[in-house]
Amino acid sequence: MSFYQLARWLHIASGVVAFITLWLPLIARKGGTLHRRVGWVYVGAMLAVALSALVIAGWRFVQAPLEEPVALFFTYLAVQSAASSSMGVRVLRAKTRTGAHHHPLDVGLSALVLAMGLFTFAWGVVVQQPLLWGFAPVGIYAGSAGLRYWLRPPQERMHWWFEHMGAMVASGIGTVTAVLVVNARHFGINGTQLALFLGPTVVGVTGLKLWERYYKRRFAPKPRPVASREVAATP
Repeated sequence: MSFYQLARWLHIASGVVAFITLWLPLIARKGGTLHRRVGWVYVGAMLAVALSALVIAGWRFVQAPLEEPVALFFTYLAVQSAASSSMGVRVLRAKTRTGAHHHPLDVGLSALVLAMGLFTFAWGVVVQQPLLWGFAPVGIYAGSAGLRYWLRPPQERMHWWFEHMGAMVASGIGTVTAVLVVNARHFGINGTQLALFLGPTVVGVTGLKLWERYYKRRFAPKPRPVASREVAATP
């Protein structure tokens, strides 16, 4: 078995594991044993997916950049998904920080996602491929938001909670998008249609915003009850 074939089988196997384990942490009790254990399985699978995709798709794009625009899409998606998974874990380890965070891994991955998004957008315009220029803004936004988060002091008390949620949802969006684009042809659907590959982003971001609104209300400071003496002293 060649190295390329080995990477391909690793990509398929880890992709199946990632797609199956994606859903349980979303509904399991946050911070619970099940959430953490299955979450780690998902993160490990996503890293394997990303590395194998870089070997498969990255090599195809380098060999024929004009003939293989879809290969650039999967290379870009691999980088974005790996960076999101990494950030989802790393924000928990840096949740006690009070100032800017300059670790090369964290800042570097966010910068790489931003650079890949800009390159993918530009290349999509050159080759007139909606799959590239249509999805590229997702990475541009994610990379910019990651840099803004790491390079500024925390802006709210539970910053790490919301960044963890956002990063893991972003990684999940990448997983579902890849599955749709790859398998759409089996149902007679063109996987490069704008509505198809942006659908998971629209649904995922909408759900994330509703989720964030719920937890912001839940974490909001409770009003301090007025003491009985204070009430009695009020004229």
